[in-house]
Amino acid sequence: MLSRLDLRGTAGDLRPALARPPAGGDEAVAAVGAILADVRARGDAAVRELTERFDGCRLDELEVPPAEIAEAAARITPDVAVALEFARDQIVAWHETQREREGWHSRSGIEVHELVLPVDRAGCYAPGGRAPLASSVLMTALPARVAGVPEVVLCAPPGPDGRVPDVILAAAHVAAVDTVFRIGGAQAIAALAFGTASVPAVDVVAGPGNAFVAEAKRQVAGMGAVRIDGFAGPSEVVVVADGTADPALVAVDLLAQAEHGPGGMATLVAWDPEVIDRAEQALDALLAVADRRDEAAATLDSGGRAVLVDGPEQALAAANAIAPEHLQLMCADAAALVALVRHAGAVFVGADAPAVIGDYVAGVNHVLPTAGTARFASALRVADFQKHVHVVTLDHAALVEVAPFVRVLAEVEGLSAHADAVRMREEGPQ
Repeated sequence: MLSRLDLRGTAGDLRPALARPPAGGDEAVAAVGAILADVRARGDAAVRELTERFDGCRLDELEVPPAEIAEAAARITPDVAVALEFARDQIVAWHETQREREGWHSRSGIEVHELVLPVDRAGCYAPGGRAPLASSVLMTALPARVAGVPEVVLCAPPGPDGRVPDVILAAAHVAAVDTVFRIGGAQAIAALAFGTASVPAVDVVAGPGNAFVAEAKRQVAGMGAVRIDGFAGPSEVVVVADGTADPALVAVDLLAQAEHGPGGMATLVAWDPEVIDRAEQALDALLAVADRRDEAAATLDSGGRAVLVDGPEQALAAANAIAPEHLQLMCADAAALVALVRHAGAVFVGADAPAVIGDYVAGVNHVLPTAGTARFASALRVADFQKHVHVVTLDHAALVEVAPFVRVLAEVEGLSAHADAVRMREEGPQ
């Protein structure tokens, strides 16, 4: 179930040994490209046809009526309502700490400050299917609200009956989403990026999804159509464990991310072969009775690994080489290993801090970089919904002071009009 890799005695860069298999491939790239082109050309008509093809339902109206959202929020059980509200409050509280103040600076007579402005419209995506991720509604819409975005819209795939799950709509209600559309997959990303008669074009698209959703986000960003939060594809976890870790807890944490389905990754890193043996036995037992056995087995077959290393330092070197979405440190003195972390979307320290806490109620965002992009990317945050605009002010005396430097630099670059723009001001009206 977990393919085994022995890295003991291996020195140097571990990335080649731990490289992921190629994701998606040319077929996915081409398929997504065709969907984007179709939606861009035909708008709502293409969205309806693609929804019928991929989701098995015909839609007259793409927007979910506000009354339907309110009814769904009223139908969910009280415990779900309370949990959504608790998660909302946790997420808002953490993201409030990310608010940036406008910067001010003065030097050589030049006054500079920076405006921090929200985008006009944010588009959120929440995966559906057998696992309607209501938590992703909160994780995307709430940071946009904290950023001050005036309009937040949501796309979520409909079921065969054409309805978006109640819990998704309830989460949208809790997060004060303005409009919900029953659209999923690459066609949802296309509609948000390009706009249609029904769906307004947005400035930022945020949210996790399968490989096709992630590829769609990559392509629309490459076209300059919209900003995206990053590559938030199929779920990933690396668990670093030693002999102090309960093998059943190691196993359930691997399973928790694997149950999202194919394309993900679940990796155990240990320096004791017995830890791997016991964890794999526990994983076999859990998988045999898992509700989402097929999804988890598909992930483990393609992306399940057990990596044997020399010790804690090499374990973290392996984790950094993988650059996982979630990194769990389930070993003695786990807190001391945090200093060795270089590349991870989020780190969970100790046996009582599983990644699922971050998925729901830690307050941190669960829209995290995947596919190794944690080497340079970060969790979704308030700044992803904002722009920074520089404002420059100077009087004539300051202009005269700095003009010689401008002229020299402009002339050495061969840009005479640049030099003239300050020279004419220095000389005054002719």
